[in-house]
Amino acid sequence: MATDKELSDFLAGVERRAFKQAVYAVRKDESALDIVQDAMISLAEKYGDRPASEFPMLFQRILQNTIRDYFRREKVRNTWVTLFSGLSDKSSDDDFDVLEVYQSEIAGGMAESSADKLERTQILVIIEEELQKLPARQREAFLMRYWNDMDVAETAQAMQCSAGSVKTHCSRATQALAKALKSRGIEL
Repeated sequence: MATDKELSDFLAGVERRAFKQAVYAVRKDESALDIVQDAMISLAEKYGDRPASEFPMLFQRILQNTIRDYFRREKVRNTWVTLFSGLSDKSSDDDFDVLEVYQSEIAGGMAESSADKLERTQILVIIEEELQKLPARQREAFLMRYWNDMDVAETAQAMQCSAGSVKTHCSRATQALAKALKSRGIEL
């Protein structure tokens, strides 16, 4: 059974990736932050006594369920807002904040030139744009496998589908991303 320190260390380590994953899904920083916090609280309250090795799969499943719950609530809320929108003269503000680009830490103390930083930042922005264009299941599988370093079995369990489906979603996502990046002059 996991100690409080193991749980705390896991949550600290997964925070940024989970936030980025939620932002990709909901496209609102504030909502994504709420989703990640709810998922973390749920993991700590309901599954904090589980072995630490189970945390990654449990957290991914909780995070995905929390994202789905968000969309369900938004659908209901939007239905009521639409029904009552004729009663108010206020216009809604549909502007979204621009996604923040997290820069990776420089490994081994090697210095990076300004040109390299700029190029890497531009490539990350383009990759994020292309990730947003992927279908939801492909994006979910891709992020779990390659962003969160989960294996096929863990991803399949978290997505509640077969390992073959995970492989198919990941393959299609990587092909679509490679094609999109190549069309924009980027080869990784």
